[in-house]
Amino acid sequence: METSPLSHNFTRRFIAGETLDEALAVCQRLEGQKIWTTLDHLGENVTSLDEAAQSRDAYLAALMRLSGLPATVSIKLTQFGLDFSEAACLENVRQLAAYAKSIGSRVEIDMESSEYTGRTLDVVTQIAQEFACTRSVIQAYLLRSAADIDRLNELSIPVRLCKGAYDEPPPMAFADKRDVDRNYVTLMKTLFDKGTYPAIATHDEAILGEALRYARERKIAPEKFEFQMLYGIRSDLQRRIVDLGYHLRLYVPYGTAWYPYFMRRLAERPANAVFLLRNLIRN
Repeated sequence: METSPLSHNFTRRFIAGETLDEALAVCQRLEGQKIWTTLDHLGENVTSLDEAAQSRDAYLAALMRLSGLPATVSIKLTQFGLDFSEAACLENVRQLAAYAKSIGSRVEIDMESSEYTGRTLDVVTQIAQEFACTRSVIQAYLLRSAADIDRLNELSIPVRLCKGAYDEPPPMAFADKRDVDRNYVTLMKTLFDKGTYPAIATHDEAILGEALRYARERKIAPEKFEFQMLYGIRSDLQRRIVDLGYHLRLYVPYGTAWYPYFMRRLAERPANAVFLLRNLIRN
């Protein structure tokens, strides 16, 4: 699958490339379209602290090449060694955040399954206190997310709000899509009212419409927040957001570990496969 030309034709729609040079070319092309980017070097749940250090160095190399571009990096803490040592993971992120701050960029810390939520927020809080250049992802389908957002807002830590892509048990998450959507809108409005430069990450047209309506109603200037979407998904919506004068940042994955990336997302939540196929057709 990983070496098949057919699969390569499929994945290049959603993966910027296997090398940093290929990913940077995509970032530069998108900048020409007035679209910002956040780079995700594929590979999560590393098997050793040596691999975690390699992930850190890969992201440092990316940041060194991103200077001058309206770009950030997005990381998963399991990629930085969280499964092996919280202290080592924190130090790896600390090195990345220090460099990001020095070039005026940001480290966006992705959220993984609920077993990591508390530990992830601990790292986010520590790094934010030291460097003030992080943004935390919060997943709307988790029941705890309202309280987490209130805490992050109090600390003036920016949030990227997404729906959530992992398969979570009912005690942890809303099971019905309508409940997830309803909670997303509620949390989104909280971020608009009380948050620090939030990122509204969604391809849902109804939610996007509500976000635009609410921002206009509350007279929230476009420079006070941004929208985020996935590279290769709904280019028509992406163009619409940019044409309306709002900031848009695309989540741009790259690297050789694209097969585990796809399979993990599809295996964890069957709805992800439906989402992917639907957008293949729409694009």
